[in-house]
Amino acid sequence: MKVLVVEDEQGLAESITEYMVKDGYICETAATFREAEEKIHLYTYDCVIVDLTLPDGNGFQIIEALKKLIATTGVIIISARNALEDKLKGLEIGSDDYLTKPFHLSELNARVKSLMRRRQFGGHTEIRFQEIAVVPHTRKVFVTGQLTTLSRKEYDLLLYFLSNVDVALTKASIAEHLWGDNIDSADSFDMVYSHIKNLRRKLLEKGSADYVQSIYGIGYKFSQF
Repeated sequence: MKVLVVEDEQGLAESITEYMVKDGYICETAATFREAEEKIHLYTYDCVIVDLTLPDGNGFQIIEALKKLIATTGVIIISARNALEDKLKGLEIGSDDYLTKPFHLSELNARVKSLMRRRQFGGHTEIRFQEIAVVPHTRKVFVTGQLTTLSRKEYDLLLYFLSNVDVALTKASIAEHLWGDNIDSADSFDMVYSHIKNLRRKLLEKGSADYVQSIYGIGYKFSQF
């Protein structure tokens, strides 16, 4: 899951990022409205965690900018402002949740996971595609009922495929999803190919059909047809 944290308080932004990265998220940060606006126009995020008070704008403007892009990104507002009118305005313009500061990082993480289940997988705690089952809160994968051990990148890749069944995904979009701001570390698309090859091999070894399809000149598609 790729998350953008829009927070000008450096210590809090670092704490959120560190906590979520340990739980397997790709996490990027923005400390200003301008920086956040640039990122949401350049990259696609599964969730944006946004503070209402920013040095050069406010979180409401970020939400409005996302909606203009017709993005499917989930939005969680974090704010020291506990006024009912702020919560109502956030919901009216498109936020999914509102968390008042101070909060426990575990609660924020739980809300992000709940939001992702609602948005991507209809609220189910187990994600199923044919003979493949994924349990996100334990990061376990089962193929034909057999526990299948995947690396972190292979797991992230499988979840990305399952979130985009029958969608043609470019190599660039896959690399961006797997590495985020550190996309240069991928060092070309060779690493994308390597992770896809390994994921496909592990699924096939457990008895899965071959759902990973190469699309010449574009990238890949996860589909049974």
